[in-house]
Amino acid sequence: MAKRNLSTVTEFILVVFTDHPELAVPLFLVFLSFYLVTFLGNGGMIILIQVDAQLHTPMYFFLSHLAFLDACCASVITPQILATLATDKIVISYGCRAVQFSFFTICAGTECYLLSVMAYDRFVAISNPLHYNMTMTPGTCRVFLASAFICGVSGAILHTMCTFTLSFCCDSQINFFFCDLSPLLKLACSSMTQTEIVILLCAKCMFLANVMVILISYMLIIRAILRVKLAGG
Repeated sequence: MAKRNLSTVTEFILVVFTDHPELAVPLFLVFLSFYLVTFLGNGGMIILIQVDAQLHTPMYFFLSHLAFLDACCASVITPQILATLATDKIVISYGCRAVQFSFFTICAGTECYLLSVMAYDRFVAISNPLHYNMTMTPGTCRVFLASAFICGVSGAILHTMCTFTLSFCCDSQINFFFCDLSPLLKLACSSMTQTEIVILLCAKCMFLANVMVILISYMLIIRAILRVKLAGG
């Protein structure tokens, strides 16, 4: 199979919507409605948390940023899908794909770390309610939030560098609605042994770390609840 060097790849072709052009309008309306519900719902939650002083607590502080990341994640993908359905433009530049992939990975990765932080926050609130305000101070919350973003951005940079330093084949057609990791790796012509090892190790470490934190936090929460006397509970 013919190969292209990374510097000569200038575009990718999305072919997922080309087989059934008659579905373009219904799909456009479905994606648009989902996007509006997601964006307005998360935006409304953020505004409500900001304007209501009673919601200025660590739990809602993290929840507002989770809503922000969820809205950003949808905004990275959905507008491109809507533009593709509305204009039949299926050719996407290489640079746009790299930027979209990077931002999507940042949002998705940061969400995972933020969910772990929120699980730990609930553990502290339930197991040590009297010391909760002393433990989860505004400064501590900001440190946890910054740590989640740093981990998410670091993982995204690693994934993006590993993916977009590969050499892609002449057939740059992607049978997917955006340039996700799996479809991009299928187009790679160069050896992916080291790249796959790095990506898999990074993904597994991130997944296992977050899952362990969440599971341990909720196991400790359940234990704390079971220790509460019936009358006191």
